[in-house]
Amino acid sequence: MTITSVEPFILRAENEGKSLGEIMIEHEMEIQEVSREEVMSAMGKIWKVMVSSITNGVKIEQRSPSGMSGGDATKLLKNRKSKSITGSTIVKVVARAIGVGEFNSSMGTIVASPTAGSSGVVPAVVYTVAEKLKSSEETIIKGLFASSLIGLVCDAVASTSGSEHGCQAEIGVSAAMAAAAAVEIAGGTSKQAVNAAAIMLKNSLGLACDPIAGLVEVPCIKRNGVMAASALVSADMSLAGIESVVPFDDVVIAMDEIGRMMPCEIKETSEGGLANTKTGRGYKNWLRSSGANQLQDASDE
Repeated sequence: MTITSVEPFILRAENEGKSLGEIMIEHEMEIQEVSREEVMSAMGKIWKVMVSSITNGVKIEQRSPSGMSGGDATKLLKNRKSKSITGSTIVKVVARAIGVGEFNSSMGTIVASPTAGSSGVVPAVVYTVAEKLKSSEETIIKGLFASSLIGLVCDAVASTSGSEHGCQAEIGVSAAMAAAAAVEIAGGTSKQAVNAAAIMLKNSLGLACDPIAGLVEVPCIKRNGVMAASALVSADMSLAGIESVVPFDDVVIAMDEIGRMMPCEIKETSEGGLANTKTGRGYKNWLRSSGANQLQDASDE
């Protein structure tokens, strides 16, 4: 079943007095023809992989084979108590998102949410919000199901592929998913969850996908951290009663239009943007020569 609008789900949630996450759980039960326990268990397994990617990712200290990433999550966590400007919650969510990206670059198992390059945002946001609010696993799972609606609509109407619509379709969508999940976990309404996603996504429109040397490291990993923080801000805005003038469904249509207008050089081809800077070309040339051997050695371990 292709889902092209959030509106029927918001309406159902309001009519039945349920959260968006609960409605999505029931929707999954209906289309899969399985029990609630089976649906919850399946998402619970996904959550365990997300948690593992965080706990392992934030411990990484060595650089990746390319030398472009590794150890940054650890640096942030060590720095948060003495020199942090933003505060512990923001630092932790950023570090966790970066950690997942670094774990991915070290060949760790992650959950593509919606892609590998944007895999840090949803787990980092959900983990951090749940930790702060002392949420139960059931509440966490509902948050993940709320996020699923956002991803499904984006994928059906536009794209969740950087090669098709740029990084707005990867990191933008993941941050929108995370914002909706945060609101769900915090006890917000279905309308507030979707509104948070709209606020987040519209502030990601036009974002280029320009990975250096074609690797999912720069700017991807640090971008996960920054966008995780933005997802929390978007959730707070929505919970405070701030509304997006442009509703979510229209924002997705705009993302699709912008994605189609984007030149191929900034849609995961590594031919433009940061990938085409002097530094970007330098890493690419190095990897093609001496660096290639290092990458091969790492893959053989």
